[in-house]
Amino acid sequence: MKLRQVSNMAEKKLRAGLVGLGMMGRHHARVLGSLDGVELVAVSDPMGDPHGVAGGRPVLASVQELIKVGVDYAMVAAPTAFHEELALALAEAGIHALIEKPLAVDTPAAKRITEAFAARGLVGAVGHIERYNPALQTLRKKLDDGDLGEVYQIITRRQGPFPARIADVGVVKDLATHDIDLTAWVSRASFVTVSAQTAHKSGRAHEDMVAAVGQLSNGIITNHLVNWLTPFKERLTMVTGERGTLVADTLTADLTFYANASVATEWDSVAAFRGVSEGDVVRYAIAKPEPLRTEHEAFRDAVLGLPGAIEKIVTMEQGLATVAVAEAMLESAKRKEVISL
Repeated sequence: MKLRQVSNMAEKKLRAGLVGLGMMGRHHARVLGSLDGVELVAVSDPMGDPHGVAGGRPVLASVQELIKVGVDYAMVAAPTAFHEELALALAEAGIHALIEKPLAVDTPAAKRITEAFAARGLVGAVGHIERYNPALQTLRKKLDDGDLGEVYQIITRRQGPFPARIADVGVVKDLATHDIDLTAWVSRASFVTVSAQTAHKSGRAHEDMVAAVGQLSNGIITNHLVNWLTPFKERLTMVTGERGTLVADTLTADLTFYANASVATEWDSVAAFRGVSEGDVVRYAIAKPEPLRTEHEAFRDAVLGLPGAIEKIVTMEQGLATVAVAEAMLESAKRKEVISL
């Protein structure tokens, strides 16, 4: 696919628009309003501007009004149920778009969005922001450098209280999609099987807890615990390999390495067992830029067609694959079976 980038942008700023001014939209407005090389020209939300983030810019009632203003690209931060309608309108108008995760409510809708952008040569991306967390960026590089040797397992835990802003999807498509995407990304592999159990404990129509296991195309075993029922927030990714374990805390953007030490033992019954032993623990000192800003910088550069920029965004094809895995988790829980992808 040949992408159509915006030309002659070295002399002028990209004109950007924002669709959706809710809890996430207000953060996107802040970043877009101060992003180098970008001018946020208008925002759109049929409910107006409840958080007062427009900053004097026009507050429009529909995406069609935003299109008429004339923008090079748009950020879509509306509820998931509206992603397909909004994305297809932007694609039809020839406007590049970054869509908040998940890409769509289901696989067919995600596929229609992906195909629409590809057919028009547009840059389309999905806002899986965890990829841009400094701890996970560093973790992936260390895996690429072979610091863990062979990787055996990836575990994620994403727990916390229920966010009242979420009404249209359950915890699998809202939160577990983070873990599905980051797991595939850091491992450079795809899910081939998943098995999951879900629970409904808060009286809502959608699930609020999931426990899932899976296997990736390179043989790595995965385990994911995600819920809206825990009275504290936890965001951990643990990667275990032959040389130890890397633990990324994406709440604090800390990355810690627990080494598998080579320590001889004189206790014969233990020495005969070939296992692991505790070694040094290292917390890395890493730069901690804001993930949301890094995400927007990557998309801006992709729209400009800068070398290597496409590799730094979450493509719609990747967003589609994530939705498919999330649906497989829900199907597994429903059928009580292991699902192959």
